[in-house]
Amino acid sequence: MMLFSDDELRVLINNSQCPCVSLYMPTAKAGPEIRENPIRFKNLIREAEERLDGIGLRHTKAVDFLQPARELDTTDFWENQNRGLAIFISPQMFRYYCLPMTFPQLAVVTGQPSEGRCGFHVKPLLHLLNGDGKFYLLALSQKNVRFFEGTGYSLKEVEVKNMPESMERALLEDDIQKGVQHRIATPRGGTVNPAQHPGDFHGLGSPDRDKRQGDILEFCHIVDRAVHEKIHGETAPLVLAGVEYLFPIYQEANTYTAFVDSGITGNPEFMKAEELHDRAWAIVEPLFGKNQRSAMGVYQQLAGTGKTSSDIKEVVLASYCHRVDCLFVPVDRQVWGRFDADAMDVDVHLQEDLDDEDLLNLATVQTFINGGRVYTVGSQEMPGGVPVAAVFRY
Repeated sequence: MMLFSDDELRVLINNSQCPCVSLYMPTAKAGPEIRENPIRFKNLIREAEERLDGIGLRHTKAVDFLQPARELDTTDFWENQNRGLAIFISPQMFRYYCLPMTFPQLAVVTGQPSEGRCGFHVKPLLHLLNGDGKFYLLALSQKNVRFFEGTGYSLKEVEVKNMPESMERALLEDDIQKGVQHRIATPRGGTVNPAQHPGDFHGLGSPDRDKRQGDILEFCHIVDRAVHEKIHGETAPLVLAGVEYLFPIYQEANTYTAFVDSGITGNPEFMKAEELHDRAWAIVEPLFGKNQRSAMGVYQQLAGTGKTSSDIKEVVLASYCHRVDCLFVPVDRQVWGRFDADAMDVDVHLQEDLDDEDLLNLATVQTFINGGRVYTVGSQEMPGGVPVAAVFRY
């Protein structure tokens, strides 16, 4: 099983081989409802087989094509679930994700790829990232530095080039790079008094205190440079986790524009990833809700000016032409049809035909890869009950 992330979404989007099978189902984590998991799964596989048969794949080949998914069907697998299961299969790709959100049961099969089209049905997954729902977390202490990428549902540690392992190591390497002879008696960033703990200083204005703060500030500058190289130009909020005295020092060194003033206080060396995620999400979630409400306000304010649309044909074409700045789509609804990129034509069907695609999924993917913001919401949250709502760049 892969952990779902922004990078994983791009892997799914970039798949160009067909047929593509996308399967979604709700799953039970505990209790007698667990017995329903394999039943739903078998029904979903049977539906996928029928759809593969419908696009011309011989039944024996359809069975073989879905075999990697069938091999998941074990007692151990169903006893270690989350709230939802998503499976993606193409000729050279098999991925599945046990996810902390529930999905309506859905099987989508795409037969032939075409320009401007993603083979996999990924729209439900956008709710895990939900536009600018991504955040970064810097867990900082003098002895350890970790960097994380998170969403409302996950937190994963990521490698950052040139990120120092510790303050002592960072200052030592900084001195070497500057050609300075390093102190032998006491490591830079260390303390002469073994009873003195990091962050404990002598009286106001003492040389030891000033030197110590200077070392910590230099360390924070080194960390900030690594962070800057990693996420420069992004807008996702950055949360700091660390002991309280580090906050004003790191704020002085910070150059990332979306740094969050409030952070997680305490030594992150003793915090598990689950605790870091929960505390960080409590800080950033109100920011995302504010952004979504603001985006909806912009849509409603610009309605009728030509800079918005709720027409699925117009929105699909605009998303393909890089025009969509912000998109609202219902996660629990599909609009079936076909898109011809050569003719720039969109055909909407009242009922799903063989080899149709969800045009909302297409608009979602195109908006995402072209740098627009995507908000997946419930149908009841769509303004006026429209099937799609877009704000255009021009």
